[in-house]
Amino acid sequence: MGAGWGRPQNCAGVIPKGPDGGKGSGGAAAARASTLLRPNSAPSPLRSPGAAREDACWRPGSRAQRPQGLRSRGMEEQLPWETDCLLPLERQLHEAAHRNNTTRMKELIERRVNIRSRNHVGRVALHWAAGAGHEQAVRLLLEHGAAVDDEDVFGMNALLLSAWFGHLRILQILVNSGAKIHCENKDGLTLLHCAAQKGHVLMLAFIMEDLEDVALDHADKLGRTAFHRAAEHGQLDALDFLVGSGCDHSVKDKEGNTALHLAAGRGHLAVLQRLMDIRLDLEERNVEGLTALHVAAEGLHLNCVQLLLGAGSNVNALTQKEQSCLHYATLSGSEDMARALIHAGGCTNLADHQGASPIHLAVRHNFPALVQLLINAGSDLDATDNRQQTPLHLAAEHAWQDIAEILLVEGVNLNLRDKQGKTALAVAARSNHVSLVDMIIKADRFYRWEKAPRATRSMATGCCSSGCMVWPRRVKTPVKHSSRALWPSAERT
Repeated sequence: MGAGWGRPQNCAGVIPKGPDGGKGSGGAAAARASTLLRPNSAPSPLRSPGAAREDACWRPGSRAQRPQGLRSRGMEEQLPWETDCLLPLERQLHEAAHRNNTTRMKELIERRVNIRSRNHVGRVALHWAAGAGHEQAVRLLLEHGAAVDDEDVFGMNALLLSAWFGHLRILQILVNSGAKIHCENKDGLTLLHCAAQKGHVLMLAFIMEDLEDVALDHADKLGRTAFHRAAEHGQLDALDFLVGSGCDHSVKDKEGNTALHLAAGRGHLAVLQRLMDIRLDLEERNVEGLTALHVAAEGLHLNCVQLLLGAGSNVNALTQKEQSCLHYATLSGSEDMARALIHAGGCTNLADHQGASPIHLAVRHNFPALVQLLINAGSDLDATDNRQQTPLHLAAEHAWQDIAEILLVEGVNLNLRDKQGKTALAVAARSNHVSLVDMIIKADRFYRWEKAPRATRSMATGCCSSGCMVWPRRVKTPVKHSSRALWPSAERT
């Protein structure tokens, strides 16, 4: 066996790279395509593998925020050569195919390199040539026996890749070579889904007009049609084409999301406006009870929220968990979003399934500025949740001193007790939050001083010589009490 044909002992070992091989006759277009499609890259972005994980992590109405660091690992994202597990000459064939270097491809084919060799994700040379749009390379591979319907481990074949990347001529060649047009990948994406998601209108037109029996409203495994995909990914032209072709506007996916939910969740303002123009129901709810306004608020898409509010969306609509849009805005800590919702009539005192109003959530997640905004909008500071905790109880539990000071300055009932019978002072003392205990005690003295008749006010009750109380003020240096010494005063409160 020649030295060039030996398989490395360990795929993780160092494997010499194949030659560049030039760019062949593809010219500048081939050079651009080569940056998008490399044999040693990760799988196609066509739901493989990142997109499926992204849908699992995020959906309209899920409490999980859309992941910032996680994105679909597309073909443009390279992986080390050492992971492809190809023979050296097989790797060179893949490289030549993606660069449209037909001269090198012919040399390798003459040396009987396996034309259907697969890399670590099951991708063959035809996949790279089709995805990069190289007509000459595709024809050469087909002439020498490449299987037109070979799939990678994600169910992607050359036909689906050509639709995804918008290479209409490649798709036509593959169809004429006998490719199955009613194919789909392992997530159920068809040619129509691929073209719609990437916004390839000419590809959509060819699929609908020239291919037989293509189902316009075929759903993938998430229950989403091409119309959903175009809306979710902000492809306005593709959306218009599908609408003009007579697709079902009101269809829902398996989570009950309409195209309106998907566009609002991704912040696609132009698509959202178009969907409103065709009169999709603004109050349609998904299985979790979220409207498009909830989804836009959760995604922090302020422009979409303002558009929906202007169109008459119900700002106080509640989900299955009795959460309003203001709850979602509060969980994100967005003052601008909360301000817009309040200005549109959002109620600050609606309680969710756990009895928490927006101010409970703002306190729990330590958003002082948002707490002040909600107070200014009329939030009930003595409202209790299902644990009978007030916002001050939560501030004491988490030792949020800035928020506690805001609440105490506004004036709260210090005698309210939670389900364990503890006041906010007792909660702070139990956790040994000394500064907070001192602050609550001073506030209690001030409240008593305010209620006392003016004639009875004295220095003994906390009045200074000028007649005003030494409150509010920030306690910068904690008073040196032990936890044991704090308990008696806390328990009496």
